Amino acid sequence: MKYFLYILFFTCISSIIAGYILEINYSEKLIGFGVLGLFLIFFPLFTYYSWKNKDIKDYMLTKENLEKMRKREGDNRKL
Repeated sequence: MKYFLYILFFTCISSIIAGYILEINYSEKLIGFGVLGLFLIFFPLFTYYSWKNKDIKDYMLTKENLEKMRKREGDNRKL
């Protein structure tokens, strides 16, 4: 999945760059397909891949997490 994301990212970026550089009839379509590929295919897949095995509760501000942060901040001040 990691390599597929690399290939997809470079394909979309190269499509956008080619659309700007080349003077052809469908250069605007190259730019459009590159942008669509980034925002409709790459970013959702990248987000899924990076959050796949993580618990969302670890990143939410709950009472328990706030207490952990306060405790950790108090420990750092003593150093």
